[in-house]
Amino acid sequence: LRSTDNTGGSSHRASQSKTTQSKATNYINPDMMGNKMSNNSSSTGGKKLPVMGDESIMSKKSNGTADKPPMKPLRWDCDWETANKICCFNRHYAEHSGYFIMKTKWLEQVDKKEPTTYYDCITGKPLFRAPIGRTFEEFLKESKAHGWPSFRDQEVIWDDVRCLSNGETVSLAGNHLGHNLPDGKGNRYCINLVSVAGIPPKENK
Repeated sequence: LRSTDNTGGSSHRASQSKTTQSKATNYINPDMMGNKMSNNSSSTGGKKLPVMGDESIMSKKSNGTADKPPMKPLRWDCDWETANKICCFNRHYAEHSGYFIMKTKWLEQVDKKEPTTYYDCITGKPLFRAPIGRTFEEFLKESKAHGWPSFRDQEVIWDDVRCLSNGETVSLAGNHLGHNLPDGKGNRYCINLVSVAGIPPKENK
């Protein structure tokens, strides 16, 4: 059940079990796997989570689904071409499983004592902040087990993040971030590092 896609990546919606988890060079057809929203949606600050959006967010724009391409450079030496394909010209596929560990300087450079804010690679707006309510080691262990940075409800900055009805997680700029793949603990946002490797505007001058 593997198919090659035009982004050079695999799908978040593939099975995440140890026996079927895709390797960095494999490709999984997302339509072969289910992706139901969590039945345990929680509420924070009056918002039912995840905060939902509609398909218009990802409408065609001047650069795929976004008004402009990702910024240059990206944090952690993330590859710009990969970011442009995954974020702006893709709705289903992902960077390779394990990309954030094997192909970037994220693990070397990320703050392991304090939470890190992850910014939209297109706008530089904050989208996630982690770890919150757990240790870095717990955040890393879960992310490595699934193949992509895996955020929980309390780690999402909902001002600019939305989930579509099929679980696709996007920014309001039309950036494809990944998918919500709930598990027994609740919502789990499986996110491409390239999508959130932006630099805040004040630092990107």
